[in-house]
Amino acid sequence: MNKLFCLCLVSFFLSACNNADTDKKNSADITGIDSTIKPGDNFFRYVNGHWYDTAKIADDQAGVGSYSFLNIPQKQLLQNILDSVSKTTNPAGSIDQKVGDFYASGMDTTTINQRGYQPIQPLLTPIDSINDIPAVMKYVAKEMKAGDQSIIGFSISPDNKNSSINIAHVYQAGIGLPDRDYYFKTDSATLRIQQAYKTYIITLFQLTGSDRNTAAKNADIVYGIEKQNAASHKTNIELRDVNANYHKTAVTAMNKTQPNIGWDALLANLGAKTDSIDVAQPAYYDKLNALLKTVSINDWRVYLKASTLEGYADALSKPFVDASFEFSKVLSGQATQKSRRQIMTQNVDALLGQALGQLYVKRYFNEDAKKRVLDLVNNLQKSFENRINHLDWMSDSTKQKAKEKLYAITKKIGYPDKWRDYDKVQIDRTKYFENLQSLNQNNYQFQLAKLNKPVDRTEWGTTPSTVTAYYNPSFNEIVFPAGILQFPYFDFSADDALNYGGIGMVIGHEMTHAFDDQGAQFDKDGNVKNWWTKEDYEKFKAKTKRVVDLYSSFTVLDTMHIKGGLTVGENAADNGGIAIAYDAFKMTAEGKDTTKIGGFTPDQRFCLSIARIWRVKTRDAFLRNYVNTNPHSPAMWRVNGPLMSFAPFYKAFNVQPGDKNYLPEDQRVKIW
Repeated sequence: MNKLFCLCLVSFFLSACNNADTDKKNSADITGIDSTIKPGDNFFRYVNGHWYDTAKIADDQAGVGSYSFLNIPQKQLLQNILDSVSKTTNPAGSIDQKVGDFYASGMDTTTINQRGYQPIQPLLTPIDSINDIPAVMKYVAKEMKAGDQSIIGFSISPDNKNSSINIAHVYQAGIGLPDRDYYFKTDSATLRIQQAYKTYIITLFQLTGSDRNTAAKNADIVYGIEKQNAASHKTNIELRDVNANYHKTAVTAMNKTQPNIGWDALLANLGAKTDSIDVAQPAYYDKLNALLKTVSINDWRVYLKASTLEGYADALSKPFVDASFEFSKVLSGQATQKSRRQIMTQNVDALLGQALGQLYVKRYFNEDAKKRVLDLVNNLQKSFENRINHLDWMSDSTKQKAKEKLYAITKKIGYPDKWRDYDKVQIDRTKYFENLQSLNQNNYQFQLAKLNKPVDRTEWGTTPSTVTAYYNPSFNEIVFPAGILQFPYFDFSADDALNYGGIGMVIGHEMTHAFDDQGAQFDKDGNVKNWWTKEDYEKFKAKTKRVVDLYSSFTVLDTMHIKGGLTVGENAADNGGIAIAYDAFKMTAEGKDTTKIGGFTPDQRFCLSIARIWRVKTRDAFLRNYVNTNPHSPAMWRVNGPLMSFAPFYKAFNVQPGDKNYLPEDQRVKIW
């Protein structure tokens, strides 16, 4: 579900120029084109090949480039803020004090290392006294309130069938590897990951006093329980089925069918008063209910210790942090650990994000960008309406509903109108571990306070500084934080072709999510409700099936293909986003012109901008995990994939039959 996306470290070959082809001054030029590659063979490489072959991935990173990796230089701006406020005496209770002192507490590695694993001992000791199933569940609830969810996945968010009210949801949990498939695959890459994970668990037990043999036995116990949990999990593709992952159930019924979990007692220990819960994946909780009885209490003690240690390892002394990194680098391919400044900047952004966001916006955000981008959003909305009006496969009645939903979309740009209140958070700059617990507990209470209350549609699901964008179907909203309103997505000095091919494509992408395989099942108010005629929806599903089939044919590494069923929503949004952005671009004066800039026509520059915003290079290990677990296609196919079905691209770059990425017109993807 798409709820839950400066200065750049790398050169994107953008420079101001005076061009002989035009009288425009200070326009953004595009250089670095690899003319040895035909645009129709591989447009990503045509635009980005020289950069890709020379770009260096830092040892402490898994990749480099734009989109999520643009958060790397973005974090430098946040570090500048944190370095400043942490060295200043700030008024007690102020945002500056809380942000600065939390950062300082995490930077004090001398104290953290001296404390060893002493901070976590009060959490581990009670586990030894657990002697029955209710005690297991009581401990689980206690840790959930501190941010460590082990065997119960719990959240509070809008009811899919009544989006005006927040309800309790539970979802599959209980595993430490990225998803269920990692427990069952037998290829060499996955086996290395499995072994690295077991080694990690062994190391954690050894660091807390167990001998090697005992630690190894404990790791086998933990892995065995997790593998049984994983067997009941739905796959990432199965999780995309909105209705199949919604089961609002009375707590009284859950008590009868899953008595070992003891839902009444669990909810009481969580402080969550409710008479019903959306059980997203019931099979997992049926399995958990059985395992609570068949797994010995001693083995549950071992499991809970491992889960607690894994949850807090990065907050303890260096040996724990090192152990955590040794496992994570097998997944990411990252060679060395991030600096402590990078780690703490990430932690502050995650746990005090809207406090830090206020400081970021004051220092770095250009308010004029908000209005400029809103204009683009409005233009794309008109473009999308026009495309809906001209669809040849959708009936008039469904078109009317689609347009109602389109114009009901809430637009959030830059930063929240209402900032989150952190008044109840207490921060001590000498106690990092305790600060983490305090922040996690505060976040739990913040979420708990929403239970059975009206939904606050002003709330944001990301921090303002993050380079991302998203569509939230329950809110029917599109969100563009300040972080993404910068080069290469958005540039005040650039021509419309670059901005519509950049941030315009992103805007169109997020709008299209309102009508992708998942978003299409939500109405204009954010409720899962059918607004389609039966015939129209069957045609829609047939078109999305074409998206699945096309992207499943793309090879990423060796014999690894994109998972078309996992990425269908994002791929459909990429295809729709480009088409909508292009139509909006053609409404502008430049879009109607043919004047070249830097030797390229407006339509060519529009396509070049699309290729540039996905200029990303990653390590192979990271990419393998990405393909297995991420609903987005890798960067190359976010460029080549949608352009293969984009008629203006064919015309702009004279793509012909025989070119490697040429698709006959009757095989191209066209939904919106």
